[in-house]
Amino acid sequence: MKRILVTGGAGFLGSHLIDRLLAQGHEVVCLDNFFTGRKENVAHHTGNPRFELMRHDVTEPFRMEVDRIYNLACPASPVHYQHNPIKTVKTSVLGAIHCLGLAKRVKARVFQASTSEVYGDPEVHPQPESYRGSVNTVGIRSCYDEGKRCAETLFFDYHRQNGVEIRVVRIFNTYGPRMLPDDGRVVSNFIVQALRGEDLTIYGSGSQTRSFCYVDDLIEGFLRLMEHDTLTGPVNIGNPGEFTMLELAELILKKIGGPSKLTFRPLPADDPTQRKPDISLARKELDWEPRIPLDEGLELTIDYFRRKLKSAV
Repeated sequence: MKRILVTGGAGFLGSHLIDRLLAQGHEVVCLDNFFTGRKENVAHHTGNPRFELMRHDVTEPFRMEVDRIYNLACPASPVHYQHNPIKTVKTSVLGAIHCLGLAKRVKARVFQASTSEVYGDPEVHPQPESYRGSVNTVGIRSCYDEGKRCAETLFFDYHRQNGVEIRVVRIFNTYGPRMLPDDGRVVSNFIVQALRGEDLTIYGSGSQTRSFCYVDDLIEGFLRLMEHDTLTGPVNIGNPGEFTMLELAELILKKIGGPSKLTFRPLPADDPTQRKPDISLARKELDWEPRIPLDEGLELTIDYFRRKLKSAV
């Protein structure tokens, strides 16, 4: 049994990670400021003596005794991270510094949830970890992209200079239950619009591609990387199945039915045209690859949103 800190633990990914860690018998401290995290995501652990919930912002220092640290604290959808771009940068950079400082003091292994956004609008396809990216440093998405890139830099500098044990994962598009219905991400957008009988909003021509990984697969990748004896990363974790936005929209419409049609709007600035992970490293070193196909994962996600929207009425 280990004592594990999960920053951003009440969020979409953090809450699923906590479910797994508690199921494994660990003690877990969930730290969240509830900007995008929700108490309801971890409410089912209330009363568990191995679970502790702490309201705190990672931009402020924190101290505790732990064996492992998972740093997942940062809004991850454009709607939320562009709401306060300066705070987004602070969350990525100061949050990394505070997690790394704690890891250095207590000799804990620390995990950074980085992102495929570090590749920007890629000129290499699919994207291997060796690709350095094509990122706009002054665009509307830069607060997130550059904040995460700087966090990676800090992790490797703490590793080289101070011997901190680090693990860095680059997350590609992930979906599943506990996504926020208003987070602006394409899977939740399409599902919620279709369930409400609204037209599905396609930005640009709909030919841009993404690769969608179901949350359970992603969390399995997290756990395998954290407990690997030597691999620091960065490691791509995502599903290499590639779909256009039109294909995704048509698949969701087919599953949900109803009167919804497709409507087209201009493509936002710096929106990547392609996104697909090269997961060769994860396959080789972690014996990991996604198991849940998009068709099955969408069924589970649609069922979640159907219940959520019904309970909100």
